[in-house]
Amino acid sequence: MNSDVFIPARLESVRLPKKHLLELNGKPVIYHLVNRLKNCKKIRNIIVCTTTLSSDDPLVNYLHKEGILYFRGNATDILARFLECAKKFNSDNIVDVEGDDIFTDPLYVDKIVEEMENTKLDFVSGNQSSNNFDSKYGFPHGIVPAGIHIAALKKICNLKISTNTDTGYKEFFTKYDFFKTKFIFPESDLNISSNLRLTLDYEEDFELAKMIFKKLGPDFSFDDLLNLFNNEPELLQITQSIIQKWQLNYKKNITNFSLRNENE
Repeated sequence: MNSDVFIPARLESVRLPKKHLLELNGKPVIYHLVNRLKNCKKIRNIIVCTTTLSSDDPLVNYLHKEGILYFRGNATDILARFLECAKKFNSDNIVDVEGDDIFTDPLYVDKIVEEMENTKLDFVSGNQSSNNFDSKYGFPHGIVPAGIHIAALKKICNLKISTNTDTGYKEFFTKYDFFKTKFIFPESDLNISSNLRLTLDYEEDFELAKMIFKKLGPDFSFDDLLNLFNNEPELLQITQSIIQKWQLNYKKNITNFSLRNENE
């Protein structure tokens, strides 16, 4: 089976403009994410899925210069963008690593692929609950991606009403019982703070990222991160003020999950 990483990324972000081209240790954020994902053993391609908007031209120019695969598609409908990209690259399974999630651990990317290839699952993600998808933080937010089977993606794209799936799109695959889903959990005995936030949405997130890359360098595991925060818990304070802000923004902008009748 062809299992590819899709990285949705765009530069038109109000909260942290042009974040994918911001530099950490002298290299753009998108460079670090792609480079980290090159350590995955189960992945065929790593493809940055951006938009056709002119505002994303600088990102595309950088990807082209670096020889990084990319696809340009729908600006507001990430699921439609994924489907078109999957058709172009003949992908069977998509591992959705959001461009914000530069701390994604390649170990868990491979685990997602193993689950997708060895079972008949439609959706696999990291989570903190075995029953309900935790849309706020996952496990924790920014470490474990989501795996989506192409058949499930096609089904949702055929049935969904919304043409703006920018926020909350993964929940399409957990809200309906016609999909077979599974959640995976941390393989670590280390303490995981409930306030651990590992993504890039706000300036505070970027300040924390700079501290992490300064202390750990670009190559680190989830356990390395946990050890860092357990040894230096004061780092958690950098992003505490934005957790509620992120939650409110997510709730405000979440997509419409309504589906049309399959017989229509």
